Amino acid sequence: MRIARLVTSRLVGVVLVLLVVTAITFVIFYLLPSNPAQLSCGKPCTPENLARAKQFLGLDLPWYGQFWEFLRGIVMGRTFGTGADAIVCNAPCFGYSFQLNTPVTELILTRFPVTASIAVGAAALWFVSGVAGGTIAAVWRRKAPDRAIMTVAIAGVSSPAYLVGMLLILLFGFTLGWLPTGGYEPFGDDPVQWFLHLLLPWTALAFISSAVYARLTRSELVEQLGLDYVRTARAKGLGEGAVVMRHGLRNALIPVVTLFGLDLGTLLGGAVISERVFSMQGLGALLLDSIGRLDLQVIVGITLFSAFLIAIANVVVDIVYGLIDPRVRAA
Repeated sequence: MRIARLVTSRLVGVVLVLLVVTAITFVIFYLLPSNPAQLSCGKPCTPENLARAKQFLGLDLPWYGQFWEFLRGIVMGRTFGTGADAIVCNAPCFGYSFQLNTPVTELILTRFPVTASIAVGAAALWFVSGVAGGTIAAVWRRKAPDRAIMTVAIAGVSSPAYLVGMLLILLFGFTLGWLPTGGYEPFGDDPVQWFLHLLLPWTALAFISSAVYARLTRSELVEQLGLDYVRTARAKGLGEGAVVMRHGLRNALIPVVTLFGLDLGTLLGGAVISERVFSMQGLGALLLDSIGRLDLQVIVGITLFSAFLIAIANVVVDIVYGLIDPRVRAA
């Protein structure tokens, strides 16, 4: 029941946060000097065509009417225009790309599997390798394994994502010829090729992010292993492995889980650099292309979708907190 109350309260918070983000996004993209109707007017954009474009997009309404239509479209769907020329955008409607003649939701759902494949695989790899490396460094602190892991971690933190990606492509793609250098193969078409095409992006992202996780895990675990409850566990005769894994690491993982949830949610919103380096058409590539075309409907849709993923990731983190730390369930 406590976990259920925790989840309910967090979901209510998610709804409030998303309303605030939606309002801010609406203000930035629709009430500032940028003019969506002007961008959708076509050429030549006569005053008559501009007026028709404003009416078609609903921009002839006052700002509060526009905001209401924007919110209602997300929940109930929306119709642009009237009569035979009307365009129906089913819920959840994050807008309609008149340049691509496609609902923004459809564009997002088409590209999301690529980004999700990159994000989930890379996140699993960097979490496992980072926590394992940090644990080994903490147990063997000030010794050779600790120094070696921290040296690699410093190199990972200092390396730009695009540089790591290009070096991996040069080594494993062009020099050795072991792995594909870019593109995406759907899992349903060929699971082996799906894995091979994603291995380099996973490795590039994991090398950079696992360095941060290794450093954080090491510092937190070193602190936990010096506390009284750990010394008590050792005094009771508990083995060092059990002390580290069952007591020290469990508490050390709390800030690591926080960081992991935020990183995963952000990455699901669009791995921009990795998708460009490895020529993958995910949400990041869609966002960059939309910025280049000034397709505001798509930019707004991806922004809100990314905010939704980050908010959900925070809810998942809070649930995991309750599983790791009993004090959260008792709060």
